[in-house]
Amino acid sequence: LLATQPAIVSTLSNATNITILAPNNDALSAFLNSTAGMVAASDPGAVAALLTYHVLQGNYASSAFMNTSMFIPTALSNTTYANVTGGQRIEARLNGSSVDIFSGLLQESMVVTPNISFTGGTIHIISSVLALPTSPSNTATSLNLTSLAGALTQADLVSTVDSLTDVTIFAPSNEAFSSIGSLLGNLTTEELTGILTYHVVNGTVGYSTMLTNTTLKTVGGGNVTIRVQDDGVFVNEAKVTVPDVLVANGVVHVIDGVLNPNNTSIAPPTSGASTTSAAFTGASSVSSVPFTSLVTPSTTVTSIPTRAPTSSSSSAGAAMMTGAVGMGALFGAAVGVMGVGGL
Repeated sequence: LLATQPAIVSTLSNATNITILAPNNDALSAFLNSTAGMVAASDPGAVAALLTYHVLQGNYASSAFMNTSMFIPTALSNTTYANVTGGQRIEARLNGSSVDIFSGLLQESMVVTPNISFTGGTIHIISSVLALPTSPSNTATSLNLTSLAGALTQADLVSTVDSLTDVTIFAPSNEAFSSIGSLLGNLTTEELTGILTYHVVNGTVGYSTMLTNTTLKTVGGGNVTIRVQDDGVFVNEAKVTVPDVLVANGVVHVIDGVLNPNNTSIAPPTSGASTTSAAFTGASSVSSVPFTSLVTPSTTVTSIPTRAPTSSSSSAGAAMMTGAVGMGALFGAAVGVMGVGGL
């Protein structure tokens, strides 16, 4: 292991003020037998990225977490795997008496043993290996946002969006695209590009905790208006239905309507009303899911997960460990993934 990841070992062995999220044995075993684990085993770069993604910048005891989401930077800064200034993030928040950690594709892991102190900071044992956030296009395909994935393909925007740094993407659901399906077949490439780039903000990673009543300039040049109301967060007239999907270069928020760059003054609907086709006057729904013929189905497509509300919690302490044992807890994952054997 020391021979295969010398840079990481050298850096972290001398690191202070860090938090390590160390998967337990069951989590490592499950990961090694998964497709993701097998892929990682063949790519030392991916192993290094995965390891650094389990290291938080800052020393976080469990008492530091709150019942509102915290987006904490990690040691993952390799631009092959992350294009987020300051390091890729994880989302952490209290959920009853435990701490939930969310990573790529909204994968959830729980802290099962908190507050193991070591000379460089704190270790929390977690219930599953974190998932590296992937590109927006791969994330869209994997989370069944296939209309968006297909639309990006048709407009030849996949590489453009995937290569941006620090993005916020407002991603319409498949149902949102279907609700205006009667109009989509008649769009020129230029018109489709204008609509899609109106959903992308570059230079600002707008996690949900940062979304306030404001306007944001999009890649397409127009502004979207963010409104925070009692019944949710709205982007122009569209409601955010699934917030904070972490991607390699920022964050995606799923919305229930397609935004129209030529109809930006429309306000959110009254409570309970539909927003799916409000921005496109005269549009009607179709039974099919637009643009999906352009998408190669993912073998891991899943419905977008939902997340339960959280509440405050107490935390428990644990005994001191040496820095060497702390490093072992982290790098044991890499040893198994790379087939070297256990520590």
